[in-house]
Amino acid sequence: MTIETAAQSAYLVAALLFILALAGLSRHESARFGNYFGIAGMALALVATVALALVGDLSGTGLVLLLVATGIGATIGLYRAAKVEMTGMPELIALLHSFVGLAAVLVGWNGYLHVEGDPDGAEAALLGAQDLLGIHSAEVFIGVFIGAVTFTGSIVAFLKLSARMPSRPLMLPGKNLLNVGALVAFVLLTVWFVIDPHLWLLIVVTAVALLLGWHLVASIGGGDMPVVVSMLNSYSGWAAAASGFLLSNDLLIVTGALVGSSGAYLSYIMCKAMNRSFLSVIAGGFGVEAGPSGDTDYGEHREVQADAVAELLKSAESVIITPGYGMAVAQAQYGVAELTRKLRDKGIDVRFGIHPVAGRLPGHMNVLLAEAKVPYDVVLEMDEINDDFARTSVVLVIGANDTVNPAAMDDPSSPIAGMPVLKVWEAAEVIVFKRSMASGYAGVQNPLFFRENSAMLFGDAKERVNDILRAF
Repeated sequence: MTIETAAQSAYLVAALLFILALAGLSRHESARFGNYFGIAGMALALVATVALALVGDLSGTGLVLLLVATGIGATIGLYRAAKVEMTGMPELIALLHSFVGLAAVLVGWNGYLHVEGDPDGAEAALLGAQDLLGIHSAEVFIGVFIGAVTFTGSIVAFLKLSARMPSRPLMLPGKNLLNVGALVAFVLLTVWFVIDPHLWLLIVVTAVALLLGWHLVASIGGGDMPVVVSMLNSYSGWAAAASGFLLSNDLLIVTGALVGSSGAYLSYIMCKAMNRSFLSVIAGGFGVEAGPSGDTDYGEHREVQADAVAELLKSAESVIITPGYGMAVAQAQYGVAELTRKLRDKGIDVRFGIHPVAGRLPGHMNVLLAEAKVPYDVVLEMDEINDDFARTSVVLVIGANDTVNPAAMDDPSSPIAGMPVLKVWEAAEVIVFKRSMASGYAGVQNPLFFRENSAMLFGDAKERVNDILRAF
């Protein structure tokens, strides 16, 4: 067997491992093995790529550069993965998506310089002889466009998620017309480029795509950012697939298609769960300035102390805990897991209600609770538990805000109007763990805090949970 045949076989095995990785990641119990499959697949793909380079026309200097780049990338990846907290995972993922987009842009430009930009070269002659120049030009243009949109869109998502940029949506006049105009321009420029490729057309489409990616994500409000991260994941997959066509790399095509389709489907599922229009969110068409602001007078809130909460929990028959991003920031999941064990030991029914977009990444809360060894069978999705709040003694809202906001159901003018939320206010008592009375990530004040059956437990969530444990 030649090295080329062995490498292609390795690519096929790597693709199968990536499929197994997706299957494993679909369930908590098998998620760890899913990660192992993904790691093995990528390692195999890298080894096969280097092996192909050894038997190809890559010079000694080129091979050294390839190995150095791989080593640097692996070192940075390991360092960041080891250092990042779970709370910083969403913005890290968004930033990694930007790298994929940038790589697709560079591959596209490289393809142009070696073919359309060098019509007398060997690659251009080969493609011309096979009547494939037009297809190659289309691949270059589409790959650069998708990659550039992914690059700037992911950068904006990173800035928003890391609070380096306001989470409120950008509201430019005629923003939908700007988006549609950019897409129409892309189609027309693509046709032009295929017929008569010129460097200035590639420059123009790169600039248009960079601006479109920035505008699409900047126009989306903080409440919909989890969907955006998932959609950017899809974009990065299609960008990788486009690079695969340009490089004639079957593994990149298959992997990109897997990532692109799974990311798009996940975004669709999340939009349905949030009662959002899939097309309007991904087109940057959703998101308006906050209607009910912090200036709205909802009355006075009621405060409570940890020892009183402990007494309330001791007398409860059932407890539901609804975690949010604040729990992740405070790293309170271990104390929450210990509190869960103590309550269950006393015969109290304890369950968790997880909103589809709790945190800033799909599955964020599930991962944190699994990390703290909370049993899977008591962690329920919103649809499974929402009807049970009315029969619940106490609800602990730990670091959640927008996902438990009754304004989504009661106020049609709210930016989160229509979004399904956890109906925690139907319980007998609601205890809200929060640092202050500030609004949530979507910039909307929460009337829940002012209801008669709600009480605020202020401070760091981890410290307050530990205070309750001590009071037990």
